Amino acid sequence: MSNITPEVVLSYEKPARGYLCPLSANSYGIEFLKFEIKDYDTNRVVYQVAREPDPEPVPDTLDPEVENLIRSVKYTFPASFLKFKTVRTLLEFCVGPQPVGNLRMIERHFFKDKLVRSYDFEFGFCIPNSTNSWEAIYDVPEHSGAMVNDYVAHPFAHKSDSFYFVDNKLIMHNKAEYQYLQE
Repeated sequence: MSNITPEVVLSYEKPARGYLCPLSANSYGIEFLKFEIKDYDTNRVVYQVAREPDPEPVPDTLDPEVENLIRSVKYTFPASFLKFKTVRTLLEFCVGPQPVGNLRMIERHFFKDKLVRSYDFEFGFCIPNSTNSWEAIYDVPEHSGAMVNDYVAHPFAHKSDSFYFVDNKLIMHNKAEYQYLQE
C-alpha cells in the first residue's frame, strides 16, 4: 500500500477501515516505550503507560485479534479532559539499527465519523539504536457543555487514526477509541 502518503491521510474525513500497512512496514524497528498525557496548566496526569522494549520482533503474520490488540488502544478519560485548554503529551520510543529520516506522525480524530481535529507532528531524524522522547504541547479545541455531554453519552464514538511516516512512507498505523466519564 505504498500509495498511502501524508496528503492521502490528511484528506480522510472518516476513520480508516482496517489498517493501511502491515506490521512488517515498520522496518525501522520503532517501538513505543512510554506515553503520557497531562493537563499542561495543572500538570495533572490523565494517562500514563510504560514498558520495556520487546526482545523479539513481532511476527509478520498474527491472528487478527492479536494484531488489533497490538495496534489499538481504548482510552478512558475524565470528562474534564474535554475542558483542558492545553495538553502535553510525552512519547518515548526506540529505533532499530538503521537511521530514521524525517519521522512524522499525523493523527486524525473523529466523533461519530466526523472529523473533529487533526494533528501533524514532525520529529525529524533519529540515530540508529537510540531511545528518543517526543514532547508535544498543543491547544485543545473548545467544547460546549452540550458537546461534552454528547461525548460522555456516546462512549467510544470518538476514534482516532495515528499514521507514522518515515521520509513520507507509511510505516505504522494505529487506532484508538475514547470514552469520557463524569467525575
